Amino acid sequence: MLLSPDVAPIPMRAVDLIRKKRDSGEHSREEIDFLIAGYTRGDIPDYQMSAWLMAAWLRGLSRAEAAALTEAMLHSGEVVDFSELPAKKVDKHSTGGIGDKTSLILAPIVAAGGLFVPMISGRGLGHTGGTLDKLESIPGFNVNLSLADFRRVLKECGMALIGQTREIAPADKKIYALRDVTATVENLGLICGSIMSKKLAEGIDALVLDVKTGSGAFMKKEEDSERLAELMVDTGRRMGKRVVALITDMNQPLGRWAGHSVEVFESIEVLNGRGAADLRELSIELSAWMFLLGERTPTLDEGRRLAESLIASGKARDKFRDCIRLQGGDSRVVDEPDRLPQAALRTEIKSPAAGYLVSTRCEQFGTALAMLGGGREKKEDSIDHAVALEFHKRIGDRVAAGETLVTVHYNDESRLAAAQALLAECCEIGAQPPGEIPKLVKKRIVEKP
Repeated sequence: MLLSPDVAPIPMRAVDLIRKKRDSGEHSREEIDFLIAGYTRGDIPDYQMSAWLMAAWLRGLSRAEAAALTEAMLHSGEVVDFSELPAKKVDKHSTGGIGDKTSLILAPIVAAGGLFVPMISGRGLGHTGGTLDKLESIPGFNVNLSLADFRRVLKECGMALIGQTREIAPADKKIYALRDVTATVENLGLICGSIMSKKLAEGIDALVLDVKTGSGAFMKKEEDSERLAELMVDTGRRMGKRVVALITDMNQPLGRWAGHSVEVFESIEVLNGRGAADLRELSIELSAWMFLLGERTPTLDEGRRLAESLIASGKARDKFRDCIRLQGGDSRVVDEPDRLPQAALRTEIKSPAAGYLVSTRCEQFGTALAMLGGGREKKEDSIDHAVALEFHKRIGDRVAAGETLVTVHYNDESRLAAAQALLAECCEIGAQPPGEIPKLVKKRIVEKP
């Protein structure tokens, strides 16, 4: 029997949508909108959203669902308009890895080069560190600027580094924290929706994506990283933005340090023309793509040369100092990095045998760092900005028996034993050098016409 026109439709319920996704159903755009709007308002509680996230993680999201999720989270808040600024607005996002601190280097480089970098970043997620957590290791640095202050800092120095405000993608801010503590991080649709909703809300013209692959990345297999990159590049293109993705290696830590304050220190080292070669190389490469997509340079090679010149002249370093000052931080850390938090204790992880470093279980470095206090188990947890890992060897390096592989910087003795046991298993030492050294930039995925 057909319903008469005056019979009200059956209302949507979160439990029904959880069941639908659990049973491999595909959501309509209206159902995605209902979930995201309801959770943002507080009508749908954490436990129901957690159940839906796990169902989505297990069953997956189609391209249509991922696009609907991105748009729903994007429009859960305000989309910023920076059209009055005289140059292109360009940002970069990394899917995360161990020691991945390139945002702190390339934002000052690109801003010093004349583009605007409105960067909305996240906190640590899973085994990876977050840009906001690193910045908050700088005494006084305020990542919680209002949208008006975000605009003011951006206009004054060309860059601003903040977390999601109440106005920008509030749905993603809530869901991002929940994913971290419900083991629902590594899903292509959820990752795409989270990244692209924040980035498209920034009012940018172009976006460079650094999609990690390998043992320390969320995407362990290169083909999965490529699928995610293609999904995000396509999503950006559909919304009228210029987007490129680089597939980069995370089979070993990036740079020499992992932690929070130590990664700020290492970023300053690169801005001073020093620092680890791999970190410097990737930061310059990503900066060059930002210059190219932002129409600051006509070629990638010219973008690389411009980035190198801005480091050599000190202009990039000075830009970072200005940004710290404008966001309430102690800008003296640029010249006096000892002002950054430092751990009181240290111990060493030594090689059990002579040979070569063949591979690392890179994700375990991040897990060990979290165990020392550098990460969160619950979204309400605070973190220790001073704990750190210092890496002394790269894949392919010769190692002597008893030589230090990793120095552990820590504060809490009770946390050390478990982390130490995990770190002892992180480095594989072989009698012969590895057949191939991991290539830092593996592939580029560019927008299609």
